[in-house]
Amino acid sequence: MSQQGYVATPPYSQSQPGIGLSPPHYGHYGDPSHAGSPPGMMKPAGPLGAAAPGGMLPQGPSPPGPQQFGQNGAHAQGHPPQRFPGPPPVNSAAPSYAPYSPSTQSSYPSPASTASVTQMASQLNAMHINSYGSGMAPPGQGPPGPPSAPLFQGLPRPPQPSIMQPGSQVLPPPPTALNGPGASPLPPSTHRQDGLPGPAPLNAQYQPPPLPGQTLGTGYSPQQGSYGPQMAGGQLSYPGGFPGGPAQLAGPPQLQKKLDPDSIPSPIQVIENDRATRGGQVYATNSRGQVPPLVTTDCVIQDQGNASPRYIRCTTYCFPCTSDMAKQAQIPLAAVIKPFATIPSNETPLYLVNHGENGPVRCNRCKAYMCPFMQFIEGGRRYQCGFCNCVNDVPPFYFQHLDHIGRRLDHYEKPELSLGSYEYVATLDYCRKNKPPNPPAFIFMIDVSYSNIKNGLVKLICEELKTVLEKLPKEEQEETSAIRVGFITYNKVLHFFNVKSNLAQPQMMVVTDVGEVFVPLLDGFLVNYQESQSVIHNLLDQIPEMFADSNENETVFAPVIQAGMEALKAADCPGKLFIFHSSLPTAEAPGKLKNRDDKKLINTDKEKILFQPQTNVYDSLAKDCVAHGCCVTLFLFPSQYVDVASLGLVPQLTGGTLYKYNNFQMHMDSQQFLNDLRNDIEKKIGFDAIMRIRTSTGFRATDFFGGIFMNNTTDVEMAAIDCDKAVTVEFKHDDKLAEDSGALIQCAVLYTTIGGQRRLRIHNLSLNCSSQLADLYKSCETDALINFFAKSAFKAVLHQPLKVIREILVNQTAHMLACYRKNCASPSAASQLILPDSMKVLPVYMNCLLKNCVLLSRPEISTDERAYQRQLVMTMGVADSQLFFYPQLLPIHTLDVKSTALPTAIRCSESRLSEEGIFLLANGLNMFLWLGVSSPPELIQGIFNVPSFAHINTDMTTLPEVGNPYSQTLRMIISIIQQKRPYSMKLTIVKQREQPEMVFRQFLVEDKGLYGGSSYVDFLCCVHKEICQLLN
Repeated sequence: MSQQGYVATPPYSQSQPGIGLSPPHYGHYGDPSHAGSPPGMMKPAGPLGAAAPGGMLPQGPSPPGPQQFGQNGAHAQGHPPQRFPGPPPVNSAAPSYAPYSPSTQSSYPSPASTASVTQMASQLNAMHINSYGSGMAPPGQGPPGPPSAPLFQGLPRPPQPSIMQPGSQVLPPPPTALNGPGASPLPPSTHRQDGLPGPAPLNAQYQPPPLPGQTLGTGYSPQQGSYGPQMAGGQLSYPGGFPGGPAQLAGPPQLQKKLDPDSIPSPIQVIENDRATRGGQVYATNSRGQVPPLVTTDCVIQDQGNASPRYIRCTTYCFPCTSDMAKQAQIPLAAVIKPFATIPSNETPLYLVNHGENGPVRCNRCKAYMCPFMQFIEGGRRYQCGFCNCVNDVPPFYFQHLDHIGRRLDHYEKPELSLGSYEYVATLDYCRKNKPPNPPAFIFMIDVSYSNIKNGLVKLICEELKTVLEKLPKEEQEETSAIRVGFITYNKVLHFFNVKSNLAQPQMMVVTDVGEVFVPLLDGFLVNYQESQSVIHNLLDQIPEMFADSNENETVFAPVIQAGMEALKAADCPGKLFIFHSSLPTAEAPGKLKNRDDKKLINTDKEKILFQPQTNVYDSLAKDCVAHGCCVTLFLFPSQYVDVASLGLVPQLTGGTLYKYNNFQMHMDSQQFLNDLRNDIEKKIGFDAIMRIRTSTGFRATDFFGGIFMNNTTDVEMAAIDCDKAVTVEFKHDDKLAEDSGALIQCAVLYTTIGGQRRLRIHNLSLNCSSQLADLYKSCETDALINFFAKSAFKAVLHQPLKVIREILVNQTAHMLACYRKNCASPSAASQLILPDSMKVLPVYMNCLLKNCVLLSRPEISTDERAYQRQLVMTMGVADSQLFFYPQLLPIHTLDVKSTALPTAIRCSESRLSEEGIFLLANGLNMFLWLGVSSPPELIQGIFNVPSFAHINTDMTTLPEVGNPYSQTLRMIISIIQQKRPYSMKLTIVKQREQPEMVFRQFLVEDKGLYGGSSYVDFLCCVHKEICQLLN
């Protein structure tokens, strides 16, 4: 049985040494021949796991154990359960939507515990897990649980001191029946840290479970709703539901106690604490290995020798000295690099260094660029490279004397000596064919098939282009944009337009041979917008009429990209294609696709096929595009399956963006689309780029994730890279690192500006190195870790079964935390979960990743949507992935209309909502305004300008402009949230207890998923159990 190493090393099941604990047992990855239980575990009694006592036999299959993460009903596939067999869920058969009862206060009540009281026996030292169904303990293992009558009183166990760690988070012991209806109760504690009760330690052998002592919170108590599956219920079932209908438990369901969600680490608390200590301050980058403020904290960043965290964030700012230490901790060593990140107006833009024909000063051996890590010696005549230690002569033009501390006299006058980030003007050696590049071009390519004409989309695009072409990006000092523009329309054939400025009317040329696309005209296809404005406007007015009577519904797609690329190639310039497309390309042509959307593949080992392109045409097309600096951005308007996995491949590999508007309706969706188009055209972008990551000796970049293409192992090629795109880079040791010299990273991006200048953008970062594991854990950044895990998992989706990927993520989470517990925490009872301070919220974020529709299919999410989300995440920076996996939920009814500050967010759980409340939820792609049934009438009137809740029209996608403080403040908040995000979020109005609420609920990520996926509380218990397992 192989043991798991780093998550990110494809293939995912590669064997690596464990972490120096007893060898971990990872569940057998779906191999029936290994189905026996591992030593030291309960053997399952029969196919259903531990027999339910008291003759309570489950009807229907039992849930898979946590180690089966996501094998959709493992038994249905003929695999006996691996790891912890458990009883079936209680009462999940009632298809009731876990509903609401009027709550007495409008604060965010803690949830009422409503599963059944279960008592479990635990022998944590040997990790024998016995799962019993309902309130009965096996004979000889402590007292049976009390009946369910005296529900909310009971004798609390006398408090005992709990063991506390400075800088650690201590959590109570896990409940033992993870798959049972819920978790066991917790005794109160005398000490608290971070609002967490410390439990009484279990003694090594066995201690009877504590007695119930619980008060009911003021959350919603369940009452029968009329639709949707039940959400309550504590069983941890990772797959989407069960095959063959929900399981039922004969016998009365009984109430049970759960971990109090307020006692486990809160992401909101962590975010708010960081804002309180570091918000609004100046963060100077002058010291090595310092951990920056969180991405959610606003501060002013001052470059004093290391790149701003806006450009580079790391999973840890202290690397382990040896590869053995790295293997032991299993914390991925990675950087998330956003080379063109937008810098706020109160921070200094990058300086441009121009050495004329000499070009940048570089190390002779490793070719690193001059930076603050170079050490000048011999009176300034030579310098030692910080990356490879090679001693180089200083070129005569660059010579300068040193001061009394060995620093050059011009240290502060040269950006490359004193700053972490700066740019160089590149010489001709850095240009293709050693000649200066031409400015880039934008080509607009519109699908004019029947449906696009009929629904008004073509007219909308043509009208909008007149506006956005006025705003083409230009160099700061220039009057007009240097970007040239061209236009193509297409259905089964391609139409090129000549819009030369001296023409009275635009001319159309048709290319019918889509198998061998050629560009029918050179002169007059790509033009300066200012010069040809009248001809272009003429064309944009004519296009909708020109195709008004067309009945052609078939389209091509690959030939469209080919045509755009050939046009750029002929003009010898880089550029970007804006393609507006809406259907599966079924016409006879290269890249023709068929509908292969097969729901039967879901939850099988073949599910990965759904994420792979159908044909290799798109892969080789992407390669050609990158070679010619042709970036593709695709606006998709699908009304049915369009195979995003195939169509989205070229945009992804060329550094473009994919936008998708399902079932586009003019009156509802045009604003979102137009915002995206305007943003995309105006954003900061570099073309024809190559990125190189250099490191100091002892480690190197091994793996890259993002909108990139790689012909070899070192050059990251991008047809374009814009301000929203990030590349995540993983590092591995190839030798020891020294504590005194640290670990140095230099990212160099060679690119062409929108004005046609070749430049080098350099970002430098120095990290600490340590031989103490505690230092490594102290310097971690959870948001960057989740970005890395998401990208490595989403890359693996193409090759590995999803169940295996989920298992590995859970194992690695447990491994990282177990290593901390074993090596860095002071000794304490095995039953305590101790989390490093920097990873307090790793479990909740990891659970959000595991529940994402890419890794866990859900019946209502289409294959295209899953492929779309997978692609978006692959190029996300840390701030975007943080919001995407853990949405922002703001209480709007508590708004202070006199303040411009956003209200403090609340945790993403249904228990935090209240009927009297109005809440805004945003995750970067979607935005919801949830209205409680008892929302204050004055707020309803103020925001919607209607008399009451019943009059609100939920079809609106933008709020009306009502001239009062509530309306103005809410619209301002929405625009602030929207401002910083790459995608325009469509607003959906959701009324409590109405059908659309089902969609909204999927974003309450701390709760149990409607179709599988555990709650935060349950996942924490699962991880705790895994950790105990590893430690034993």
